[in-house]
Amino acid sequence: MYPRLAQEQLADLLAQFPAVVLLGPRQVGKTTLALAEAARRVDAVYLDLELPSAQRQLDDPEAFLLAHRRRLVILDEVQRVPELFAVLRGVIDQRRREGEAAGQFLLLGSACGVLLKQASESLAGRMAQLELGGLQLREVSPGDAPHDHAPLWVRGGFPLSWLAAGEPASLRWREAFITTYLERDIPALGPRIPATTLRRFWTMLAHAQGGLLNQSQLAASLAISGQTVARYVDLLCDLMLVRRLPAWHGNVGKRLVRAPKVYVRDSGLVHALLGLADLPAVLSHPVAGASWEGFVIEQLMAAAAQAQASFYRTSHGAEVDLVLQWAHAAPWVVEIKRSSAPTVSRGFHQAALDVGAARKLLIAPVERPYPMRDGIEVMSPHTAARLLAAQ
Repeated sequence: MYPRLAQEQLADLLAQFPAVVLLGPRQVGKTTLALAEAARRVDAVYLDLELPSAQRQLDDPEAFLLAHRRRLVILDEVQRVPELFAVLRGVIDQRRREGEAAGQFLLLGSACGVLLKQASESLAGRMAQLELGGLQLREVSPGDAPHDHAPLWVRGGFPLSWLAAGEPASLRWREAFITTYLERDIPALGPRIPATTLRRFWTMLAHAQGGLLNQSQLAASLAISGQTVARYVDLLCDLMLVRRLPAWHGNVGKRLVRAPKVYVRDSGLVHALLGLADLPAVLSHPVAGASWEGFVIEQLMAAAAQAQASFYRTSHGAEVDLVLQWAHAAPWVVEIKRSSAPTVSRGFHQAALDVGAARKLLIAPVERPYPMRDGIEVMSPHTAARLLAAQ
């Protein structure tokens, strides 16, 4: 098992809140992380709510949960039992009155919007949330030495894809993962969407990785309505498989692009959807630059979890790939290049000026960080992630 950076965060949240919601797509390592936390305790009980045997134990949920006082109860795939949240509120309050303030429940889910809506309505003020993404560069390559970013970029961050015996085995795992999501997991959540249509849509997003969301163009390509396209995007975002990166908004007296950018969040899934098995295949494909951009954005956003992320673009060509804004602090701007000898355009300088950037980062696959003119700092994704995590 690779030590996950979220392990310490999870322990801290459980020490502070009665309930913690751990979010992430399937197969990303949520259960492994939860069981590692359970192993540190002698009082944990684990239920996988996809199993009929576990659901039967919750025929009387109040009695079951109260019978496990003073124990951490871990409920996996909890969005499958939505009626449980109203019961959890009462049980948390009762256990609080008995002196058990924190660390009562760990709730795992792979449908972010569904789960958070259910939880926020019932557990307001009683829960914290933590998102677990794929493996990060800081997890697979700890330390400060130069690192080869290509293997994680090509395979993506799902642990079983990363740990596969070779590139063909890794690609087969990702293809099976996609098929399982389309044919089993998504229908289990309720939407009746033809698997072939949703796969075509997902593949189109991979081809257009990092592009502006153009609902009418996608709708015309699939012969569906714009509202249906919006529903498909919402679903894939809810499952934490796709990211909508919003446009930066501010009063700069210029005409700003308002449409969000859309990324398939895991670079390994981008390559699997496009049939790209290894690094030479990825580098020879037109998606290489956009795939690298999406990979780096996920690494940086995981490190800068407290920052609001967006991109900046005007109709006159000023543009920056990522704007990171912390509360009560000037934003940082990030430009991402695949080249080992990167440069920036005039539009980057104008964008940094428009948003009032405090720092300007240029991220590229370089071995060592170095400065450029106008205060630009060139560094690798690994170095940038470590820098952002320290903020």
